[in-house]
Amino acid sequence: MTKASFIGKRLTCASLMAAALSVTLPAVAQAPLQEVTYLLPAPGTLPAFGPWMLAQAKGYYKAEGLDVKFVAARGGVDVAKQVGAGNAVIGGAIGDTPIIARSQGIPIKAVAVLGAGSLTQMVSHKDERIESPRELKGKTVTVISYTDTTYYALLGMLSKVGLTKNDVNIQAAGPAGVWQQFAAKKAVAMAGVPDWTASAMDAGAQVDILPADVYFKSMAQAILASDETIQKNPQLIQKLVRATLKGMKDIMANPKEAAAAYVQHVPAHKGKEAGIQNVFEMYNKYVYSNQKVLGQMDEARLGELQKFYVSNAVVPKETPLKDLYTNQFVTGK
Repeated sequence: MTKASFIGKRLTCASLMAAALSVTLPAVAQAPLQEVTYLLPAPGTLPAFGPWMLAQAKGYYKAEGLDVKFVAARGGVDVAKQVGAGNAVIGGAIGDTPIIARSQGIPIKAVAVLGAGSLTQMVSHKDERIESPRELKGKTVTVISYTDTTYYALLGMLSKVGLTKNDVNIQAAGPAGVWQQFAAKKAVAMAGVPDWTASAMDAGAQVDILPADVYFKSMAQAILASDETIQKNPQLIQKLVRATLKGMKDIMANPKEAAAAYVQHVPAHKGKEAGIQNVFEMYNKYVYSNQKVLGQMDEARLGELQKFYVSNAVVPKETPLKDLYTNQFVTGK
C-alpha cells in the first residue's frame, strides 16, 4: 500500500467515524424528557409557587431530564392523598401536612421544606396597634378555612398567650375573602401568607406583620413524596428537589430579577413585576431565610408541632417523627 492510499484510507475512516458521531450525538441530546405530574395545593399562578415556576421557566427541571406538568389539587391534604395513592409522584403542601396525612394512614413524607420560617403571619391593621395575639380577644380575625394550616397556626399563636378559639371571633372567609374582608376592615387581623398580605396592601390596607414564629413555630411549604417512590425511585425525587430549590435560591439571591423572570413565565401577572417583587421579598424575610441547609426539615420543630396537633385533637396520636420526613435529598444522607 502506498503512503498516499494509506493516508486516504485513514481519512475515510475518520470521516466515517465523524459521520457516525454526528448521527449519535444529537440523538443523545434529544432524548425524550420524562413527564412528571406535580400536584400543587392551589393554582400555580399564585406567587407562593414562585420557586416552582422559576425552576420551570429557567429550565432547571429540563436540565434534570424532566418535563414537569403542574396540576392544582384541593389543598395540601388532598395533595397528600393523591401522592400517597400513586396518582402523582410528587406534590406540594406545608411541612405540617405529613402529621395530618400519616394520622389518616397516608404513606407520604416531606422530602424538602422551603425555608426555616412559617408560611403564616398574623397581619393586623396598623391603626389597631396589635402587638400580641393576646390583643385579639373578642375581635374578628379571618382565616381561609377551619381546616387549613394557617388556621392551626393561628390557634397555636393564641394558645401561647392563654387564649383559645372561643376567645376570638374567627371567620373562615375563603381564599379571596380572607384578605378582602380584612382589607375592608371587617376584621382587625388575618392569619395570612405573603400573597394575601400583598393583596390587602394593594387594596389600601396599612399593615403590621407579626410572624407566627415569634409565638408558634409552624412550617413553610414542603415537597411531598410517597414512601414507595422514595424507596423505588429516589433519583427522580432528588432531581425534582434539586431543581425546585434552585428556583428558591434565585428568589433569595435577587428578588427583582426573579420577579421579572416569573412574570414572563406567568403572564397572568403581566405588568405587576413590582408587586411580585414585594411578595418575594416578604417570602425572603419571613419564610425562606435562616435555613442552615436549604430544604432541610427541623425535626425538633416538627416534634413540637405534632404535640400541638395531638393536644388540640387535630390528630389522635403521635406518629414516629422519622415517618414524617426525610432529609436524604437535601443533605445526601
